[in-house]
This record gives sequence, C-alpha cells and structure tokens, in this order.
Amino acid sequence: MLLDEKEYFKLAAYVKASRYRLKIIDFLSDGKYGMPLEIADKVNIKQSHISKILKDLKEKDLVECINPEVRKGKLYHLTVTGEETVPYIRRIS
Repeated sequence: MLLDEKEYFKLAAYVKASRYRLKIIDFLSDGKYGMPLEIADKVNIKQSHISKILKDLKEKDLVECINPEVRKGKLYHLTVTGEETVPYIRRIS
C-alpha cells in the first residue's frame, strides 16, 4: 500500500518512539524473517515483550506473520509498508 510522505513520517515517528519497536524493525529490514524467540535473542529484548510489540507493529501494518495458523514457530517479516517506512525512520534518526 502506497502512502503519502506524511503518513510514512507518522509511522516512522511511531517506530522511533520506542527503542524496542526500532530494534525489531531494524532486525527485520532488508528482507529478513524471524521467529519471536530469535528476534528477542538477536535484539536483546525479553521474550515476554516481543509478542506485544509484534502485535502493535502488526496493527500498524508494519509487520506480518506469514504462518498465523501455527501455535509455535510463527515467522514474521516486514510488510511492504514496513519496508517503505524504513528509509523514513533512517531520515529522522
């Protein structure tokens, strides 16, 4: 989904407002995929926080789970909107 520049900056500011959101988006950028436990380990965030943060990012259409039907081993990656927001995040960094 293509947004106007103002909307991308709003999403970028939303991500930037939380170092946890920023770490997760940064980890998943450049086409990476990750499971919650792996993401938690790589970005040094407690696993108990990861699910909530991923849920929040999902609600903003920044990440998606590609296998929501499984109970364990959910795999996340950035959506098109998430990928398109990354340069805006870097511009305000």
